[in-house]
Order: sequence, then C-alpha cells, then structure tokens
Amino acid sequence: MEDLLIQTNYALDTFYFLVMGALVMFMAPGFAMLEAGLVRSKNTAEILLKNVALFAIACIMYLVCGYYIMYLGAVEGGILPDFGWLIGAENSAEEALASGGDTYYSARSDYFFQVVFVATAMSIVSGAVAERMKLWAFLAFAVVMTGFIYPLQGMWTWGGGWIAAAGYVDFAGSGIVHMCGAAAALAGVLLLGPRAGKYNSDGTPNALPGANLPLATLGTFILWFGWFGFNGGSELMVSNIGEANAVAQVFVNTNIAACGGVVAALLTAKALFGKADLTMALNGALAGLVSITADPLSPAAEWAVIIGAVGGVLVVFSIVLLDGLKIDDPVGAISVHGVAGIWGILAVVFSNGEATIFGQLIGIVGIFGWTFLASLVVWGLLKVAIGIRVSEEEEILGVDIIECGVEAYPEFGLGRALPGR
Repeated sequence: MEDLLIQTNYALDTFYFLVMGALVMFMAPGFAMLEAGLVRSKNTAEILLKNVALFAIACIMYLVCGYYIMYLGAVEGGILPDFGWLIGAENSAEEALASGGDTYYSARSDYFFQVVFVATAMSIVSGAVAERMKLWAFLAFAVVMTGFIYPLQGMWTWGGGWIAAAGYVDFAGSGIVHMCGAAAALAGVLLLGPRAGKYNSDGTPNALPGANLPLATLGTFILWFGWFGFNGGSELMVSNIGEANAVAQVFVNTNIAACGGVVAALLTAKALFGKADLTMALNGALAGLVSITADPLSPAAEWAVIIGAVGGVLVVFSIVLLDGLKIDDPVGAISVHGVAGIWGILAVVFSNGEATIFGQLIGIVGIFGWTFLASLVVWGLLKVAIGIRVSEEEEILGVDIIECGVEAYPEFGLGRALPGR
C-alpha cells in the first residue's frame, strides 16, 4: 500500500511539474508578442525570430551543459561546479520506491521545468537590445548566456553554492532569473548605445512608439497567465494538503501582486504625465509579477498587493530615469526585471523569517555582479570580432529587411524584400 502511495504521488507531482513547465513555456510567445508590439513595424519580424531562436538555443545549451553545471555538478557552498555534460539518468522505479517518497518527481521533468526559466532570462535581453543589434551577435551571446553565465549563478543559488550558503532566499527567481536577465541586458545596452534618433543634441529623449499596442497587451496577459506556472511550479509538489494549499496561496499572491502593479503604475503615470499610459500599465503588471516572484508564498494577500504596487511605482520612475541617463531600452526590460527584481528580493525580509537583509544583499551583488561583468566581456568580444550593431543606414531601413529579408507588415512598410528573396 505504501509503495502504491509513493508511485501515485510521484506520478501526480511529475505531471504537475510538467504542466507548470508548459505554462512557463507559454511565456515565450508572451515575450514575443510584447516585444513585437513595442518595437516599430520595420523591426517586428527580426524580434520574433530572435524569440524563437533564443528559445531553441536555450533548450539545447541547457541540455548539453547548463543543467549539469547548475545542478548535477553543483558543489555545496562552492563557487565552481564539477563540469560535465547532459542531464544524467532518469529515476528508476526501484530508486524512487527506496527513497520512501523523498524522490517525488521525474528527473526529466525537472530539466524541462528549469530550461524554460533559462529561456525566460534570455528573452529579457532580447527586448532591451531591440531595433539595432545584429541578429547573429545576439544569438552568439545567447549560447554563452544560457550555457554558462546563467547556469553558474544558478549553481551558486538554487544549486546550493556560496550565495545559498550566505542565506539568500529567492523562491522562484526575482534575482536568479529576472535580475540576471536584466544585468545581461544592461551590459549589452551600454555597449550598444541608443537607437538612432532616440535622443536630441541636448539629451532630451524622443518617443519612438511601438507599432502594435494590442499585440503588446496580449503579450502581457499571456505572461501574466504563464506566471502562474513560473511561481506555482516552484513549490515543486502538490500531492498533499499542505503543498496543495501552498500552491493555491502562490497563485493568489501572484495574481494580486500583478493587479497592484497595474493600479500603482497607472496612478503614477497619471500623476507624472497627466495621461493614463497603457505601456506603463503593462510594465506595471510585469513589475508586480517580478516583485512577488522572490517569495509568493510567505506574504498574506494584502501584503502581496503592496509588494506589487511598490514594483509598479518603481518601474515608472526607473523608465524615466534610464531615459534621462540615455540608456535606451525600447521595452523597459531593465526596469521591469532589474529594478523590480531587486525590490522583490529585498521585500522577502518583511514576510519570510528565514531571510536576512545580509543574505539578500549578497545575492543581489553576487548575481548582478557576475552576470553584468561576464556579459560585458562577452558582448565586448563579440563587438571586436563581428560587431554587435547594424549601421545607421541599416537601422533606419529596419532590421527586418537587413537581417531577415522580409517585413512583418509588407502592406504598410517598404513592401519589398531583398533581391533574390
């Protein structure tokens, strides 16, 4: 009877893990739609291609070496893992039964759930460098980011390395996924420079509005939906009353934090600009989601609203500040995932007794510092080797034509492809 119960729980938790992973995978089209809506029409096909290609690269690289670095080769309290390849053997029935229930989901389901997190981190980079980065330079960076940069800081945290040993708490990845992606994006944006025409000679910014706000809104709702898998799946099991209740609490807090982010960003934008800014509301929802991701379980729902609302306020001010510093981020990814991610990490100490401000600050410095510096080196090498930015003439024409040879909206754009296409 006990063996039957172990097998039933194993099957249920594995299925739950796979479904949650599939929900997180649905965030990939969410990022694609959001970014496609916020870039100009002449750059739409290329941003969509980047999102498809980066997902494929992330899955391959995490299979080849990333998962091993992050988990199988992890050294407790360590800095460097035991390097190796592939994702190890699957759990046998005998091993699962002998564990007495401690091994409660398939090893393959763990890889699947984790790999979609890697792709999420890389998707953050895509939007920030949009409209002026060379496609192949971006894809080359994706290989290194998903195969080494992300997995190493993942080993330091979720893999039980030195940051975890310092007491860092990050339930579903405000820092490990979102701030990591923002740090890599910031390094790329600084080397890349702003888009042509973004800033006047006196430094004042010009609005370069996106081509399709309905698409951006759809992308935000898809991300919101997928986030239930992102946070809910991070509970790791659902096969008993306590865990089932915990997953339900995570869902409630995740949703209500996004709502708080929307309302707060909308009110902040109205106060600053005198208008109800749709793009700020969309980024407010995402900032609320990022903010609660570090710990969507511990806070009561009313505190989750506040966490999300603070994220919504911060993202509006951050977008304005970065614009003033001439850091050109077409979709607001650095503010949404970086600034709100840092806030979410710090907010954990207010509701989780196991978290300390020291441990959280160590996590912020370690993850951001490593990802930013490593990414800066890789972007710099790519800049020297193949270049990372298209020419000004190509940028004005649009990277759809230059990189892809086709336009997403040929009826409204140049209406032509490259010769021979």
